[in-house]
Amino acid sequence: MIFIAIVLGCIVGALIGVNMPMISYTYSGYLAIAIIAALDSVFGGIASTLKKNFDLKIFVSGFFGNAILSILLTYLGQKLNVDIYLAAIVVFVGRMFNNLAIIRRYYIDKWTEKRQKSKKVEVKETTKK
Repeated sequence: MIFIAIVLGCIVGALIGVNMPMISYTYSGYLAIAIIAALDSVFGGIASTLKKNFDLKIFVSGFFGNAILSILLTYLGQKLNVDIYLAAIVVFVGRMFNNLAIIRRYYIDKWTEKRQKSKKVEVKETTKK
């Protein structure tokens, strides 16, 4: 089910991206940091689903809250002439890598467990003969 949602989201995003006008340079920094914040929330949501403690309210509030906070940090940094947005990028990307590691470990463990079960079945079948 999650795989279908991911594929559907990618297709819709690609269609919207092809038909959207170009984002001006003025706003591209804001959009970039908002996308990184949203991706952090998505990876966190997938990792929490795998841990079986996903909560939609937390996901939605984190998705929009992180994006808005990162945009505000970028705006404040531009007004102060300080690259504050870099701190947000470091934090969000660090969390994305942690969540990606959780997702990767889950699927590697699942794949390894499946292979071990199939080997045990093969061993049982050969010992019965």
